[in-house]
Amino acid sequence: MSEILRQHAEQLFAQELEELQKQDGQKRPANWKLSPQSVVSYLIGGKLKNGFEVSPKYIGKRSLMEIAVATLTTDRALLLYGLPGTAKSWVSEHLAAAISGDSTLVVQGTAGTSEESVRYGWNYARLIAEGPSAAALVETPVMRGMKEGKIARIEELTRIGADVQDALITILSEKSLPVPELNFEIQAIKGFNIIATANNRDKGVNELSGALKRRFNTVVLPLPATIEEEIDIVRRRVESFEKIMDLPAQPPALQEIRRIVTIFRELRAGVTLDNKTKIKIPSGTLSTAEAISVVNSGLSMAAYFGDGELKAGDLAASIIGSVIKDPVQDKVIWQEYLETVVKPREEWSDIYRACRDL
Repeated sequence: MSEILRQHAEQLFAQELEELQKQDGQKRPANWKLSPQSVVSYLIGGKLKNGFEVSPKYIGKRSLMEIAVATLTTDRALLLYGLPGTAKSWVSEHLAAAISGDSTLVVQGTAGTSEESVRYGWNYARLIAEGPSAAALVETPVMRGMKEGKIARIEELTRIGADVQDALITILSEKSLPVPELNFEIQAIKGFNIIATANNRDKGVNELSGALKRRFNTVVLPLPATIEEEIDIVRRRVESFEKIMDLPAQPPALQEIRRIVTIFRELRAGVTLDNKTKIKIPSGTLSTAEAISVVNSGLSMAAYFGDGELKAGDLAASIIGSVIKDPVQDKVIWQEYLETVVKPREEWSDIYRACRDL
């Protein structure tokens, strides 16, 4: 087992990518490792002609992945948009891994992300000693993507300041990156494109300019449509976590995953699954990603501080931590949910007691 804490997609799923390449008889765009059809097969999963099983990376509408992949075959960039925890970064990473064989060309968007992080920077020691030169240039992931014909990723685009965002306009429209200090430009080679992600909780923080919006094709990734779909996502991701962390715990019972997902879906929707009881909605997102985190935390508790079997007591603290983001407002909402929804469910008595005791 690898000692690396978190492997990149192209490392973790190397065998699947290799098998898809062997079976891929479709035409590939320039510098793509797989054809568009095979990229979608990698994301959605399924059996290949030789019987090899490809695991699903995205559980949802196939058409969304087809639109995303088709966009990347054109000169338009791709913006994955949606609520936090809807697998935007996950899909972005796997798209880059399948298309370029390299998902590491990433710019992480924050309020402090500078223009140098997007365009290029300088090695100031060499700059002072030698003056402006190609050797003193520090390449960003975007510049490398342009030079190598690969996909570059920009995470949380709307967290980046508007003036820095606009540094992308020339790159996306002209497919070139001027370096005026050296009187030359980097011209993108075929295969280069950008995948950006943004979540609607950041709407209004740093809105994209009209000029930049026009250079992106937006694909909205929704929350899982059904509870079974969300349970399947959580189960698969938790199983992957167990393998990587090599936890001395039993695999999580499907019953526990179902209860966590039920709690999160009800609080997100503001109504119980049977539509009989209305519930106040807390301030947090309670996304699928947070449900995965709750189960993973519970497994660690069970493994190292329990008997290895995931129980309600192992999950309680993480559930409360996910729900209660505002210590005043959310605490009241959670207590009300606990008493009016969780308590009457006899089969949930253990989770009620565990949460009440905390």
